[in-house]
Amino acid sequence: MRAIDKERKLLLFVCTGNTCRSPLAQVIAQSLLAEAGLTNWQVASAGLAAFRGMSASRHALTAAQVLQLDLSAHQSQPLTAALAAQADLILVMTEAHKDSILRQLPQLREKVYTIREFSGSSGDVQDPFGGTAADYLETAQELKALLQPIVQKLAAAAAVREENEDK
Repeated sequence: MRAIDKERKLLLFVCTGNTCRSPLAQVIAQSLLAEAGLTNWQVASAGLAAFRGMSASRHALTAAQVLQLDLSAHQSQPLTAALAAQADLILVMTEAHKDSILRQLPQLREKVYTIREFSGSSGDVQDPFGGTAADYLETAQELKALLQPIVQKLAAAAAVREENEDK
């Protein structure tokens, strides 16, 4: 399948520690974007309070495996101003994450959204940290459900851009 839009873009997911929610969102989005033929989107994740080089949590690894995705190569990274500036779209898990980023980097206001906000709903994606494997799987399934309309929105925008370029 050919890429619908050729311009390289970066989708960045942000949570707190970058070992649960944002890495799950990253691998789910990578899979959905590939299925949609949006090969120009790179996907990354980071955490507001992340240490560099931590692997995904044990239950996050298991939840990804249930969805037939692989998180084994994940290494956490803190969100930096440079990484945030490179991103075309930053999707965070909570309003508190969004507020924290915008307090420090108000110039990013046009590209920082909660994942629920960008998918057309409201509320936060709760942190499964410290929960059971079932809690992590529930979070992964919630993220997948939120990301499906987001990928559709990105595909529609890419199709419009391509149509306009063909005129």
